[in-house]
Amino acid sequence: MRTLIVEDEMLLALELEHYVESCGHSVIGLASDLGEANTLIEREQPQFAFVDIHLRDGPTGIDVGRQLALKGIPFVFVSGNIKRIPADFAGALGAIEKPYTANGLQDALSYLQAILSGEPLPKPPPSLIIFGL
Repeated sequence: MRTLIVEDEMLLALELEHYVESCGHSVIGLASDLGEANTLIEREQPQFAFVDIHLRDGPTGIDVGRQLALKGIPFVFVSGNIKRIPADFAGALGAIEKPYTANGLQDALSYLQAILSGEPLPKPPPSLIIFGL
């Protein structure tokens, strides 16, 4: 799965990139603000994205999420403050709350892959908050 990571804390972005790649997926880019995210969405056409809510240019992760949703690209929010996610979820499949563990993130990624591929769904892992499924 071609994955975009939208995260302004570089160490967290690199850690997430490592986890995604260790699960056999590719990371097509890292973005730290709305402009970088929009450029990567248009240029690289990701199949999935992890999006932090508060980016380098403010709480623009919600706007990134709405852009992804408009293009039909599934995503989850990864945030230390999931209470900031709007009531309509901005089109997100779910959320992963920071701080997360390697196992929790890998379990969430496996579950999300099952959703996207149409496989029968096991019980969601505790590390993933699912919206409207």
